[in-house]
Amino acid sequence: MNKDQVKGRVEEATGKVKAAAGKVVGNPNLEQKGRVQQAVGKVQAGYGDLKEAVKKST
Repeated sequence: MNKDQVKGRVEEATGKVKAAAGKVVGNPNLEQKGRVQQAVGKVQAGYGDLKEAVKKST
């Protein structure tokens, strides 16, 4: 596992927590920020996965 995979998955988990907290307290702004953070984490983890696949194929 490379650093992009780890950071992406941490970012994704943090986003899930923020989105859930926003939903619980009724703060749509916090909920939206959490969703965006989740998306950023998915992209970063995907990039890390791609790097790992390229590394393994060479």
